[in-house]
Amino acid sequence: MTQKRPLNRIAVFCGSSKGYDMRYRQQAYALGKKLAQQGIEVIYGGAKVGLMGHLAEGALSAQGMITGVIPEFLKEKEIAHGGLSRLIEVASMHERKKKMHELSQGVIALPGGYGTLEEFFEMLTWAQLGLHQKPVALFNIKGFYDPLRHLADNMVEEGFLNQLNHDMLIFEDDMEQLLSRMHSYSTPHSDKWVNRDQW
Repeated sequence: MTQKRPLNRIAVFCGSSKGYDMRYRQQAYALGKKLAQQGIEVIYGGAKVGLMGHLAEGALSAQGMITGVIPEFLKEKEIAHGGLSRLIEVASMHERKKKMHELSQGVIALPGGYGTLEEFFEMLTWAQLGLHQKPVALFNIKGFYDPLRHLADNMVEEGFLNQLNHDMLIFEDDMEQLLSRMHSYSTPHSDKWVNRDQW
């Protein structure tokens, strides 16, 4: 039987836009609420707009602990959420990612744009390099990340990604299953190099 790992704080990356389909907003809210109900602190980007705002409201609706990490220049644009448990100001986007990494024990990405992908892939790459052992997951609402799953499959097929590193990414459409897999995540023991005999 797999030992469940403690996950008391999870970083969630998601869009500052809401998306056209209501399901994105509903599921962001539901995830925030579910994490709060499980006693898991939500670490996120600190904004009141887009899916970030819905995530925060979901956590707050269940009296959850939610920490925002926001760069000073974004706070000055008055998009920071005013009702959080804690709001941490940092100097840059890079420091935001670093702080979210330091505070969290796992990572989930919801649908989003370039910024969400950039944040998510840095965390995934750090896992691949063995710089942390945290579970990294995509919540695939409405099949949003299906093209990315196909791309990852193709990376393996074309020799650019090791299968073990491919499999370390938790990819789920169902919220309950996603969280269950994060709790039971076991870090694969391999290095990043696809095939050393090709060097």
